[in-house]
Amino acid sequence: MLQFVSNKGGGDPVDFETAILDGFASDGGLYVPESLPEVSIDMLNQWKDLSYQGLAFEILSLFIDSGTISELELKELLNKAYDSFEKDEVIPIYKLQSDNETYIMELFYGPTISFKDIGLAFLVNLFDFFLKRKNQNLSIIVATTGDTGPATASYIAGKSTLDAWVLYPKGLITEEQERQMTTLPHSNINPVGVFNCPEGGDDLDAVITKLYANIPFKNKVRLSSVNSINWGRIMMQTVHYFYGYLRLVDSVGEFINVAVPSGGFGNLCAGGLARKMGLPIKTFVIANNKNACLHRIFSNGLFSKESIHETVSSAIDILTPFNFWRFLYFCVEKDATKIKKWNDEFDKNGHIQFDKATFKSYSKGFISCSVSDAETLSTIKNTFEKNQYLLDPHGAVALSAVNKLKERLDDLKLLCLTTAHPAKFPKTIEKALSTNNLPESAFHPSIEHAKKLCQKGYTVDCKHLEDALIFTMEKYWEQTHNKNPII
Repeated sequence: MLQFVSNKGGGDPVDFETAILDGFASDGGLYVPESLPEVSIDMLNQWKDLSYQGLAFEILSLFIDSGTISELELKELLNKAYDSFEKDEVIPIYKLQSDNETYIMELFYGPTISFKDIGLAFLVNLFDFFLKRKNQNLSIIVATTGDTGPATASYIAGKSTLDAWVLYPKGLITEEQERQMTTLPHSNINPVGVFNCPEGGDDLDAVITKLYANIPFKNKVRLSSVNSINWGRIMMQTVHYFYGYLRLVDSVGEFINVAVPSGGFGNLCAGGLARKMGLPIKTFVIANNKNACLHRIFSNGLFSKESIHETVSSAIDILTPFNFWRFLYFCVEKDATKIKKWNDEFDKNGHIQFDKATFKSYSKGFISCSVSDAETLSTIKNTFEKNQYLLDPHGAVALSAVNKLKERLDDLKLLCLTTAHPAKFPKTIEKALSTNNLPESAFHPSIEHAKKLCQKGYTVDCKHLEDALIFTMEKYWEQTHNKNPII
């Protein structure tokens, strides 16, 4: 049975169920499998014509023992997870006519029209499956810069085993994204808008880390998370790289390039691990916005925390890409001692300069750049004018990066990931197209419906967030669960 360990080396190995339900490892590290499964060309050939759900079953079965979840149960979970998606193929691929061999991978056909639906559709249902089997409840806490929160809330809404506490930096996400959380009428959904976040979503992540370290509180409210700290998110996101590859290539074994809009490195971590498992991807384009946290890491080996910039691609306004540590673990021969040392150094000094050997080991097969707001807006406009295809700001960051780095890319098919529907960013689209008369592709029925609904939720100043959450979450737990205490 595959076991899971902390990338910092603390604690004992745990089984898959424990790794999923705990979120963070006991030492504050990130769970990783003891080894990555290998995927051969023969396996890829066997998978080439599978549906998304069928492919997901094959890949997830490499990580999940059938004694933990039976084959039938896993298939049922996957079918349930994706039956609410708008497209039968789950993830369509669109050929961009103006760019030779450039293909857009549309990851936004789930209920909250962002790529976060891809991972959370399965992960939340997996939580629910385990908790019903154990007759237990959990409090799920997540921080969001725009898309994780709505997807988390949408999938947890109405589930008897889970309560959601969704933290977001007030004013730093769009009203459309906020309403996807605050208009849900379900009593187990608790949006928390946080004012005065000088470091945006990173401020919220820091508080969540403190709450996890508060063991009495964590145990009292049975705290867990479905942010991309959770191995289940990364595991599930490897699937769309395999799926896109198999849909794109003429023959299995040929290489492609992939461009990914990037902030916290969760999506790219999944892609990097898929390649380590055997997926033939030549180069990943790391598309950063002005915050450039990953561009510094992959261009000169500097992991540093700088002042945050508010950009039009707000979902990737990230300062600390914590999933980089998970990927790095597999690049340094799973040396947890090094990972812990570097984590401690970063926590102390706010920066790390990696040595040449380490930089070489993790940067192979990656190129990166930082994209300005002006370049993002220009890419939205040019792509629409040439193709009548409307990008969201994050997909535009990815395509902008491809255009800037073309000379460093081999002449291979390129898959550009688009991570959200443009309807979530109307002001940015208006600015990019220089019009108030937006095209039909800039709207979505779910967004229009949410504009007509009442909103609910908490608000709090960031400086009081930790204490306010402890008080409110404890009271909520007592009122909601004390009638049926968990033993």
